[in-house]
Amino acid sequence: MKLLTSPMGWNSWDCYGAGVTEEIVRKNADFMAKHLKKYGWEYVVVDIQWSAPDAKSHEYQPFTELCMDEYSRLIPAEKRFPSAAGGKGFAPLAEYVHSLGLKFGIHIMRGIPRQAVHRNTPIKGTDVTARQIAKTSSICAWNTDMYGVDPDKKGAKEYYDSLFELYASWGVDFIKCDDICRELPHEESELVLMSECLRNCGRDMVFSLSPGPALVEKAELYKQTANMWRITDDFWDKWELLYDMFSRAEKWCIHTGSGHYPDADMLPIGPILQDYGSENRTKFTQDEQITMLTLWSIFRSPLMIGGEMTGFDDFTMSLITNEEILKMHKNARHSHPIWRKEIDGAEHILWTAANSEGGQYAAIFNAGEKDSEIEISLSDLEIESCSEITELWSGITRSADSSFKVTLKSHGAKAFKISL
Repeated sequence: MKLLTSPMGWNSWDCYGAGVTEEIVRKNADFMAKHLKKYGWEYVVVDIQWSAPDAKSHEYQPFTELCMDEYSRLIPAEKRFPSAAGGKGFAPLAEYVHSLGLKFGIHIMRGIPRQAVHRNTPIKGTDVTARQIAKTSSICAWNTDMYGVDPDKKGAKEYYDSLFELYASWGVDFIKCDDICRELPHEESELVLMSECLRNCGRDMVFSLSPGPALVEKAELYKQTANMWRITDDFWDKWELLYDMFSRAEKWCIHTGSGHYPDADMLPIGPILQDYGSENRTKFTQDEQITMLTLWSIFRSPLMIGGEMTGFDDFTMSLITNEEILKMHKNARHSHPIWRKEIDGAEHILWTAANSEGGQYAAIFNAGEKDSEIEISLSDLEIESCSEITELWSGITRSADSSFKVTLKSHGAKAFKISL
C-alpha cells in the first residue's frame, strides 16, 4: 500500500493492554469520528490477544486457550467482542468503524498458533497441517501464543494467504505485526513472505512492524516490505525515553519517505494504563508532551494515540488538534537535525525540514533541566532572509532579519513555519 502521508490514529495498548473490549473500541471510535476525524485522525486499532476470552490487562496469560477457526487462524473472542458471534469475526466491528468514516486495524503475532500445531489442525485449501509448516524453534521471547512459520515448507504461503484473505473479508485496513522487527535477522524470510501475501490479498492494508528497536542496517528491507516499523521498544511516559528518541530519530530520519515511515511508537497521553487504576494519566509534563508531538511531527513518525480518548482534558485536545503542527506532520520533507549543543548550561537541539507547500520548518528543543533563551540564526537554517516566521503552537507571527530569539521551558519545544 502506498501511503502518501504518515498514519494517524488510536491504538488500545497503552490504555488497556491485552484487555480491550468491543464496547471500548466503539466508544473511542465514536469520539474520534466526532472530535478528531476532521484533523486527519482515522485509524482505530485493536491491539494484542483479542482472541483470548479472559485477557484483562497488560500482563499476558501464558499458554492460554485462544479462539481459533478450523483452519488454524485466530478469531476474536466473542466474550469480549460479541458482534463476532456466528463466525463473523471482526467484520461487524470494522463495518461500524467504517460507517463513521474511519479505518479499522488489528494487531497480530508473527507465526501460527501453538495450539494449532499441538492439535495439528488444517491449513485452508491444502492437505497440509499446522504442524508441518511450523518452525517450533522460532518462538517469541515474551509471548507464548505462536510458533514461527517456515517459509520453505509446503503450505506456508497458503497459510499466510488464508490469513490475509480472512482479514480482507473482515474489512481490516491496518495490520500491526508483532515479533517481526527486532528479531529480523532470524525471521527475515518470514517477513518477506508475509508482505507478499498481504500485498496480494486484494485489499489495501497498512503493514506495521513491531517491536523495536528496528535494525538500521535493514532499513531498505523494511521499506520494501512494510509501511512503518518501530525504532524503539515500547515507549512510555518517561523523560529518559523521550530524551533518547532524539538520537533514534537522528539515525532514522534519512529513511522517512512516501510510503515508509520509521515509527517512534504510540503517544502515551491522557488516561493510560487503566488496568492499574482509572486515576492513571500520563506522567509527561505539558512541556514534555509538546516536545513529543513536535519531534514526532517534524520527523514524520506515525501518530498513534495511546490514551483513552473520552477522558482527554482541554490541554490534551489542544495537543492533538493543533492544525499547524499536524500540517507540519503532513508536509515536512527531508527532516533532519542541524545541531545539538549546550548553550548557557542547557542542551538545545535544532531540527529543520522543507515544507512541501513552500518555505521551511524549524523546531527547537530544550532538553536541559532549566528554562532558557536562545537565538537562532537564519544562516543555521541555510536561509539568507525570510518574509515572516510563525510559531506553530501559539500561532504568533513575527519578522526576522538575520536571527530570532526563542524562550523555552525545561524539556520544552517550539516549532516554526518560515515563509521565504
